[in-house]
Amino acid sequence: MRYNRALTMNDSNQLIEQSLAVLQSAIERAKKLGVSAAVAALSTGGGLSVTVRNGELESIEHHEDKALSLSAYRGKRKGTATTTDFSPQSIEDTVAAADRIAQHAEADPYAGLIDPTYLAQEIPDLDLDYPWNLEPDAAIELVKRCDTAAREFGSGVEQTDDVSVTQHRGLRGYASTDGFAQAYVGSRHSLSCVVVGKSEGAMQRGYWYTVSRNANELEAPEDVGVAAAKRTVAKLGARKIPTEKVPVIFEAPVAGGLIGHLVSAVSGGNLYRKASFLVDSAGQMIFPEHVSITERPHLPRGLGSSPFDGEGAQTSDRSLVDKGVLTGYVLGSYSARRLDLPPTGNAGGVHNLTIAHQQLSFAELVRQMGRGLIVTDLMGFGINMVTGDYSRGASGFWVENGEVAYPVEEITIAGNLADMFKHIVACADDVDLRGNIRSGSILLESLTVAGS
Repeated sequence: MRYNRALTMNDSNQLIEQSLAVLQSAIERAKKLGVSAAVAALSTGGGLSVTVRNGELESIEHHEDKALSLSAYRGKRKGTATTTDFSPQSIEDTVAAADRIAQHAEADPYAGLIDPTYLAQEIPDLDLDYPWNLEPDAAIELVKRCDTAAREFGSGVEQTDDVSVTQHRGLRGYASTDGFAQAYVGSRHSLSCVVVGKSEGAMQRGYWYTVSRNANELEAPEDVGVAAAKRTVAKLGARKIPTEKVPVIFEAPVAGGLIGHLVSAVSGGNLYRKASFLVDSAGQMIFPEHVSITERPHLPRGLGSSPFDGEGAQTSDRSLVDKGVLTGYVLGSYSARRLDLPPTGNAGGVHNLTIAHQQLSFAELVRQMGRGLIVTDLMGFGINMVTGDYSRGASGFWVENGEVAYPVEEITIAGNLADMFKHIVACADDVDLRGNIRSGSILLESLTVAGS
């Protein structure tokens, strides 16, 4: 598919202008009510989703959503109201509702708008908008190609459970009584496949997916189907293993979740509530020296890229972990005030958080481990963020002599996140770029693997 970039930009500009008009209308109405401050956030989006199950069309969905949220302040008292109706009367009613709530709310000494000095002054073009004019018939053809490739993979494939393509384009905007008013448009398209395998009465499920801002950069449907089938069939014949303490590799698609626990532990809300095992850890070495983690919010076409955060604060490249040392936290303005620190442009989360990798392939990482467990799937959420204690159900593959020996299931891996972070041995170069946290497969020195 070819894109006319000029037409796309003109269309984006029109969407942005319309959204800014709605935002500014809300802010002006709030000013007329005499509030001390107000902020408005707007999101709109729409697209198409088509799903096939085992060769049969299951659903075609056109989806569209929009929302306008306004927060009004009366001094340190705050009220928030939301609407999905952008008509003048609905906006007026929403603003009035937020103000009424503010007038009766309890004062919070930390409430208020972000300091204007932190607001984004320039909005870079991050190349995020690639509309995909995907018609239902073409979408059905795509998913059926993926479905057929999966079902025809060979022995062990029982059926496809869910093969879906999704096309989406949306806008995010933000405005405040401090004069900030900006919006940007972005797209996100994906193709996924879930396969059920069966052997000797035992069944396994596996999946694969591809996602991109630009539909031209998605993996081919046949490749997605084959990858899902291959991963599923590889799980057949899974065994249980005895309980012992061994090295563990988190495969790249699940390794990002491990780094996600770091993000939770250094996020402002958990820090000011003293609900994190990393309270007061800034400046301390919490990883080995070979581990560095950076945030890069302005990567062109990045799935986590954003010119400003959920409060309009400027986003910028920064180091979160430098040679093992935690260099800062993940803060919006409210948590920053609670901690008496500057905000970090992370209201709403991190943007393209990337862990540095060694020049080491996944196969080399497995050989380096020698004997242990590769985790490919995790279940449950047995994590105590206060203590760092970690325990989750898992499945994957057992490794002997640096080679995959057989699949394993019905196991639990357990440890403590503080210890796990300190004992990361290496990170491979098979970086998974499909999410907001970009990581290769991670080898940990050892975890308790509880089996039979």
